[in-house]
Amino acid sequence: MENFISVVTDSSCDLPREVMERHGIDVVPLFVHFGDQTFQDGELPAEAYWAKASGQDQARTSQPPVGVFEEHFERLVAGGRRALCVTLTGAHSGTFNAARLAAQRFGEAVRVFDSQSLSLGLGLQVLVAAQAAEAGRSMLEIVSQLEDLRSRLQLTIVLDTLDSLRQGGRADAFISMADRMTQLLNIKAIVNFVEGRVQLLTAARSFRGGLKRILSLVDQLGPLEHLAVVHARRLDRAEQMVDWLAEQTGFGRERIWLRETGAVLASHAGAGAVGVLAIPERPVT
Repeated sequence: MENFISVVTDSSCDLPREVMERHGIDVVPLFVHFGDQTFQDGELPAEAYWAKASGQDQARTSQPPVGVFEEHFERLVAGGRRALCVTLTGAHSGTFNAARLAAQRFGEAVRVFDSQSLSLGLGLQVLVAAQAAEAGRSMLEIVSQLEDLRSRLQLTIVLDTLDSLRQGGRADAFISMADRMTQLLNIKAIVNFVEGRVQLLTAARSFRGGLKRILSLVDQLGPLEHLAVVHARRLDRAEQMVDWLAEQTGFGRERIWLRETGAVLASHAGAGAVGVLAIPERPVT
């Protein structure tokens, strides 16, 4: 039974649909709200989402109910499989706790893992877990692999505006200071994740300067195992960042993932955000 493991995640992972289907990844949708309208994450095409996001109703997101996770777990367990559920960071979403509560019904048949990240930072962990499960790794082996990957993962985002982050209330620990700084000095905030919690890392005088700052940080990591660029409605900036990363690091351009984020990250980061996911190679011991 140990070798029959299915991977479950939530819709904030930003993996392409064909990748999730190819690896049999089970996806539980989060929800996006505009006023009294509610949509499953991914239900709205990008154009429709951004049309609504530019209106008077602020986009809000919410976690899946515990019962939805229970339905997914029950189907897998009834089919003779174990489930490893990898979720977006529990520090800024109740999704991890909802999955954890749902898992209590199933004992050792279901394991829930906090990615301490989101978007492709979550997506990469999900893909690695699915590939390890396909290779016949045990639950303990897969979780150990994810813990190692999570410890090396760095997701850094330059924000064009703090409006969405402020209104979403997910970064109250630093938002007042960052807000004053960005408004008074007209600079761009650069954030990263520390143990799953978004933190103000540094700032730049322009968006281009912010991208260059991230480029410098990535270059200091040494040899890289993985690189990805994710953006919210700024393909031009994201493509430029891919070019810079390939040139600066020597990492093959064709190997750098490029994705537009879905509604979850977009609702909190706002239009124009660009993030870089970098995984340095494991130190040789």
